[in-house]
Amino acid sequence: MCNLSFLQKIYAYFQEFNNRSQKAGLLTEFSFTLPRGLMDKNGELHRKGIMRLANARDELTVFNHQQVRENPTYAVLVYLSQVIVRLGKLSTVTPEMLENLYVLDLAYLREFYNQINKHRTAKIPVICPHCQKDFAVELNLMGES
Repeated sequence: MCNLSFLQKIYAYFQEFNNRSQKAGLLTEFSFTLPRGLMDKNGELHRKGIMRLANARDELTVFNHQQVRENPTYAVLVYLSQVIVRLGKLSTVTPEMLENLYVLDLAYLREFYNQINKHRTAKIPVICPHCQKDFAVELNLMGES
């Protein structure tokens, strides 16, 4: 068996992942319904929404956000505002809007975020570029628990 560097394994994985996701249609957005809902300033209740998978840019946005620097617990609202694509009729959701969520809805969104981003160990298929042998590499994914 060839000894591939970690980066070679990752590169091989992403090539394979891109090929498979293009063929199968990768699911990146997920529907949800809040237990209570978010009341907007006009008194309209918004319960149904769509959340997308998180990406590296979301992480950067959170760490560069002024309110997160002043109060790190605010990060969850910034994260959620980045990944919520739609909430009811709202196509833009800001951290300030999410400040008005009921605690039950905030807990629901945090759990939903963790579920769709599947923060756990993953085994990824790779192909050795030298001998063309298939095997799996285990990666430990990091995130909220």
